[in-house]
Amino acid sequence: MPERAAPRAWSEDLAGRSPPQGAVPDSASAVSSPSDPAAAGDDAGASTAPAPGGEGDPLSPHRDARLGSTDKELKAGAAAAGSSPTALGTPWQRELRVEVMDPAGGARSQLPRPCRVLVLLNPRGGKGKALQLFRSHVQPLLAQADISFTLMLTERRNHARELVQVEELGRWDALVVMSGDGLMHEVVNGLMERPDWETAIRKPLCSLPAGSGNALAASLNHYAGYEQVTNEDLLTNCTLLLCRRLLAPMNLLSLQTASGLRLFSVLSLAWGFIADVDLESEKFRRLGEMRFTLGTFLRLAALRVYQGTLAYLPAERVVSQVPAPPSVERQDQQGPTDAHLVPLEEPVPPHWTVVPEQDFVLVLALLHSHLGSEMFAAPMGRCAAGTMHLFYVRAGVSRAMLLRLFLAMEKGRHMDYDCPYLVYVPVVAFRLEPKDGKGVFAVDGELMVSEAVQGQVHPDYIWMAGGCMEPPPSQKPQQGAPPGEPL
Repeated sequence: MPERAAPRAWSEDLAGRSPPQGAVPDSASAVSSPSDPAAAGDDAGASTAPAPGGEGDPLSPHRDARLGSTDKELKAGAAAAGSSPTALGTPWQRELRVEVMDPAGGARSQLPRPCRVLVLLNPRGGKGKALQLFRSHVQPLLAQADISFTLMLTERRNHARELVQVEELGRWDALVVMSGDGLMHEVVNGLMERPDWETAIRKPLCSLPAGSGNALAASLNHYAGYEQVTNEDLLTNCTLLLCRRLLAPMNLLSLQTASGLRLFSVLSLAWGFIADVDLESEKFRRLGEMRFTLGTFLRLAALRVYQGTLAYLPAERVVSQVPAPPSVERQDQQGPTDAHLVPLEEPVPPHWTVVPEQDFVLVLALLHSHLGSEMFAAPMGRCAAGTMHLFYVRAGVSRAMLLRLFLAMEKGRHMDYDCPYLVYVPVVAFRLEPKDGKGVFAVDGELMVSEAVQGQVHPDYIWMAGGCMEPPPSQKPQQGAPPGEPL
């Protein structure tokens, strides 16, 4: 693994002074927030507290009556930074200050105050405006919420993965990832590849949307009870969720491939139509999320059928079973034991369901509610701990019906069509074996070769800044998972 050179650093004040020319190269770079907004320094090694302010809440007139003065100060800061207000939906009403439990057993209700975070930002993600958006929409809110930061710019694929593998995590209270879903994928897999992975993966994470898909950020926005929004509004909401400091446990998907690769997913695995759209729309990345709409129409014009075998373990068959504790390791692999999986060369266990059809248009394993900021793919509710959404579309569906399904997905109405070709089931594990290696896989939006793959969900395995207001479905507590009150 290559050693990481010490990044160049600069400080930027909140009055808008720019760094020296060339001080933020397209490489790993650090920016420390200053303790005095009126005086900029050049010491990036010190973690300094920005100007004090109140904790945030996405802007809405519906809640101003019960916001404290500090909340209003932060909202005023958001307006001053140029971020527009976003509206609340009808959130599930409960007291926001909830207590969760660290997987190690200690109580932890929220991130500390003051708070130190490492921000990993991809300056070329999405439309290529992530750094400008950080300065205009994120940095002022962090300063007012007493969150100091160091900013690291990634310069290539897997750079964030390499950075977190060697980073001294004890310096930070959380890792903030500002890009699309692919950068969070890199960060989580980098943490799981560390020698201290069991401790490292407990480090709280935060997703700030600045990529093409932004599905994880959209899901967190939805869980918090807010209306579906995009672009700068979604970025503002997610930043304010970080400023509120509340943490929510999230599931993690462990994947094993026929070639022996093991990796982890924070969002989804797609095969067929959706993965092809991901691949073929890459050339339209500068369009932002519109690339997926264009890619969908192009792929519909030349609809393909993919052959393979799909099997899964329904959630209803394992309610009474408790997976092995996450601390138990396989002899040949690092990470938690996939207790529900058998080697890929063996048949699936007899209590699994094997789909009789072998011709598919798409298969999607999804951990969260959204597949994009405007793709409400799983309106049936947040997954219970240790489960995921499994969708597949059988061959035979017409182009017109498939188009209607994708258009209706923006508002989560696609399930209302009762399309006989679209099948949904909540599962805890699955296996997918493509025939002839055709098609590609997209894992968290990142492409991988088509080969036999299987996966299992590990319950409440990572912590995300979220402040969830939608309660997950009740389920028997999982061994090794946080036993606190679900968010």
